[in-house]
This record gives sequence, C-alpha cells and structure tokens, in this order.
Amino acid sequence: MVAVINELGRYWLEGASQAAEGVLRTLRDPYPIEDEPSGATPFEIVHRSEVLRLRYYRARVRICDTPLLVVYALIKRPFILDLLPGRSVIETLTCCGLDVYMTDWIPPRREDSWRGFDDYVNCELHDAVRAVQRRTGAARINVLGYCFGGVLALLWTALYPETVRSLVTLATPVDARVPNSLLFAAAGRLSETVAPLIEMYGNCPGWFINACFKSMAPVHHALSKYVDLYRNRSGPGYTEMFRLFERWMDSDVPMTGAIFREVTEQLFHRNLLVRSEFRVGRACAKLKNITCPLLNVIGEYDDVVPPRSSVGLGQAVGSRDFSDVSYPAGHVGTAVSGGAQRKLWPQVAQWLVSRSQIGTGG
Repeated sequence: MVAVINELGRYWLEGASQAAEGVLRTLRDPYPIEDEPSGATPFEIVHRSEVLRLRYYRARVRICDTPLLVVYALIKRPFILDLLPGRSVIETLTCCGLDVYMTDWIPPRREDSWRGFDDYVNCELHDAVRAVQRRTGAARINVLGYCFGGVLALLWTALYPETVRSLVTLATPVDARVPNSLLFAAAGRLSETVAPLIEMYGNCPGWFINACFKSMAPVHHALSKYVDLYRNRSGPGYTEMFRLFERWMDSDVPMTGAIFREVTEQLFHRNLLVRSEFRVGRACAKLKNITCPLLNVIGEYDDVVPPRSSVGLGQAVGSRDFSDVSYPAGHVGTAVSGGAQRKLWPQVAQWLVSRSQIGTGG
C-alpha cells in the first residue's frame, strides 16, 4: 500500500508541475509555441499572418481533388488533432487520400485584443481559404470545424456559401439553451461580468479558460486521472498518451477581448447562432444559407459540448444533404481514441470523397 501511495504521489507531483508550467506559458506574451510536440504527420507552412499560420499536410496517395481545410478552435493548441501515430485525425485523413490544410491560430497578444469575429472570419479565415484556393485551383473547398472552430466554420459557410463544397462539424456548440450544462450556463452569465477581466488583461487569459474547463470535473483533474494512470501504466503507450494529453489540456491560450465579449454575449447569453442572428461585422450569419452537404459529428458522451447543443443544426441550416453521426466517445475521444481512427474518421473521409468531384480541381 505504501508503494502505491508513493507512486500516486509521484504522478500527482509530475502533473502539478506540468499544470504550473502550463499556467506560466499562459502568462508569457507572446505565448511560446516553439516547444510543442512535433506530431505524427509532417507539414509545411503555406500562409502566415500576425495571428494565423496555415499548415499543409500532403495526402499519402491523393484520391480527392477537393482540398480539406480544418478550422481549429481559438482556445487550445492544435496538436490534439495530430497527437501520435494511430491517434491522429490528420494522419487518418491523409492516409485516406485527402490533402489537408489546418488553421494554426497564433495566440494573440494584448495589442490584438480588438480582433473580433469580423477580423477572424472576414479577414483571417478569408485569407486562409483564398490561400488554399490559389494553391489548388479549387473554387470550392471542403471545410471541417472542431468545437469553437466549428462555430467559425459555420459562420464562414453561412457568409460565403459559394466557397464550400461540403462541411463537417465536430463537437460544435450550436444551441446554447441546453439544460444541465454548467459550462454553457456559466459562459452565459460571464457576459455580464466580462468588462473588468478584459479591462485588466486586454484579452481573456488562458489560465482563466483552463480553470473554467477543469472546474467541470475537479475530482478527476485532482485525483482520479492519476489513479487511472497507475492502473494502466503498463499498457502499451498509455503513459506517453497520458502525458501528451495532459500537455494539451494545459495548452490554453488567450482569447482576444473582442472575441470573448462577442461569444459570451451572442452565442451563450443571447443564443443568436441557432437563430441566425449572430453578427459578424455588419452582417448576420444566416444558417439557412448553408445548402452544401453537411455532416454533423457528435460525441455521444461529450460533457463539454452536450449532444443536445448540436442535434438541432439540421433544422437550422438549408442543406438537403444533412446527416448526424453520433460516436460513442467524449469531446476529445472523438479525435484521439484509437477506435475513432479505425471507424469514425475513415467514414468521414469517405463521406467527403463521395461528395467531391474527382479530377475536376474542385
């Protein structure tokens, strides 16, 4: 028993040290991105701006001429989608014959606090899409958005439907009026108290975002995950996977003050996205403008974006080719689990290929 307690104590101290390092990273300006895990799939940077790097992952054997743009979230770093061989969405998609581009959002500095949805969608995402179009010659591209990146993907497709051939949303919050969601309820109430936080920091600090997520399962983050690590320490690759995942959990980056104000007010407090009243600059994002094929992937056990927040998307959009796919995993398990790489993501890739024109350049 003493040996067990000592081992658990060692795991806990390692975890506490890594969490502290994560907090220190969030306090640095600019946020350090150079020492991140290298990932399972090689890439090159094909476009760059002050707040965005566009990554390109080449297909192993390309079978689809329509490129895929993965729109990642603004909250954490994107290496969760390319974590390890056999645990990588990017690896699976490229192995299935897709050329993949991904937004790597550069963590904002205090002077970026003015950047809201107007800048991120109408300028930064606009330039990323144009970069993909120029490189590939495709007039329309496929788009996949994960979590908050799914919100950006929906806004883009609603405002610029002529640029999107097919859309995939993964674990995307659409309807914020979900009962028993502590995170959504808290985010809605933050709209009333956001001003002092932004006045003090300029942006919403990464440590604040991290604390919000960890408060959803305090016992898990304080103790039970280390018990799981002890029990599974001999499992092939479990320890490496655990440490990489924890590194990602502590990779929260600042969110610009303008984005934080707009998302707490428009998405969570007033629930404007599902009502097609979400403003991006001078325009409203009308979800009925989304008429392209749309695949909505939902984590059956997602406690960050509850399934009930996503299932109403089909009624809100104008697409006649719409499908919900529910996968038995949580918010992150849909991306990193070995089962998802064997079952879910080949299915998503096949769905994209079947709805893309072959040999026409898009």
